[in-house]
Amino acid sequence: MNNWISALAEFQTQGQACVLVTIIDERGSTPRNAGSKMVVSAERIYGTIGGGHLEYKAMEIARQMLVSGSQQTRLERFSLGASLGQCCGGVNVLLFEPMGQPQAQIAVFGAGHVGRALVPLLASLPCHVRWIDSRETEFPTHMPEGVTKIINDEVIDEVDSLPAGSYCIVMTHNHALDLELTAAILKRGDFNWFGLIGSKTKRMKFEHRLRERGFDPALVQRMRCPMGLAEVKGKLPMEIAVSVAAEVIATYNATFGEQSSTSEPVARLMPASRRSQAQ
Repeated sequence: MNNWISALAEFQTQGQACVLVTIIDERGSTPRNAGSKMVVSAERIYGTIGGGHLEYKAMEIARQMLVSGSQQTRLERFSLGASLGQCCGGVNVLLFEPMGQPQAQIAVFGAGHVGRALVPLLASLPCHVRWIDSRETEFPTHMPEGVTKIINDEVIDEVDSLPAGSYCIVMTHNHALDLELTAAILKRGDFNWFGLIGSKTKRMKFEHRLRERGFDPALVQRMRCPMGLAEVKGKLPMEIAVSVAAEVIATYNATFGEQSSTSEPVARLMPASRRSQAQ
């Protein structure tokens, strides 16, 4: 995907959410003209609106919209010299348009019995799942649609590549690995939800070890362990999977059901000449 047109078409085909950013007004010296566009996904951008701090701020706003699940268009006015420190010094007004349905980005660490029961359930939701393990033989032959299989001997390295606002589920075959993954996820701190498989005893042990490493107790409290809805009982892999999926769905609905209400009215962001035409 070399440009914003092909990227937008590909995302729409895949049902993946993105934000189309368009320069709708320019005044003075600006790096790109009105009509310039770029597409922002959770991980990449396609096209350009001129680079520099303007493009960085636009990416930041677009990704905040993706994380919050906002489906409202948004206008932002940027004084390139005064507020962004760009030498061209003009003014751009940007339109942010969410495209596609919002999708949760879910990372499942562990392809054991519970992971194999859980991932197909998650794949049926409006989400993208990264399924991560070092053991290729643990994965099923056929992967559900919307699931990316990631095999990495250094599983912890995958934490750094997760999109901000991810849902992180740790259920590996090794308690020591679970602890290191927990520390890496908490260190990032920008997850939407984090669940760790285990008992209350496991949680107490992990909390003690994390305190020894200097982690803020308030941050550690964001860790769900035991995870899943308490009302869903049972210890079978599918029973645990249903319980965890139910909590993810509840969190997903609470997050993506909210709409952003911070955008300014269109008229206030347009120059006077444009306002008269719009009225």
